[in-house]
Amino acid sequence: MRDYVVVHGPRTGSVDLATVDAALELYDVDAIGLDRLDRAVLDVLIRRFRGGPVGLNTLAVTVGEEAETIESVVEPYLVRIGFMGRTPRGRVATPEAYRHLGIPHPDGALTLDDL
Repeated sequence: MRDYVVVHGPRTGSVDLATVDAALELYDVDAIGLDRLDRAVLDVLIRRFRGGPVGLNTLAVTVGEEAETIESVVEPYLVRIGFMGRTPRGRVATPEAYRHLGIPHPDGALTLDDL
């Protein structure tokens, strides 16, 4: 964000909402703070693995990222905001994740309470 503001920000030295919005759009960060990788993980979890459960390594390979990156960078935020759960059987997408991505939650899909 700082780099964007240095190059594109107002010359007054203060940052306005329009500049912040433009930077977030450029870096593909949505309204709740999910970036491209966060959304890719959720999308794969939901569309390819029907919401899970799926193992960390399988999830990482599918999105083309290191398992350590998924586990230490992506997963903590998704778990904290309630979009992903960690279970003994693997990662699962919550109904909130489906809603955020605009994907209908299938009847009979697993929830965290089921696992």
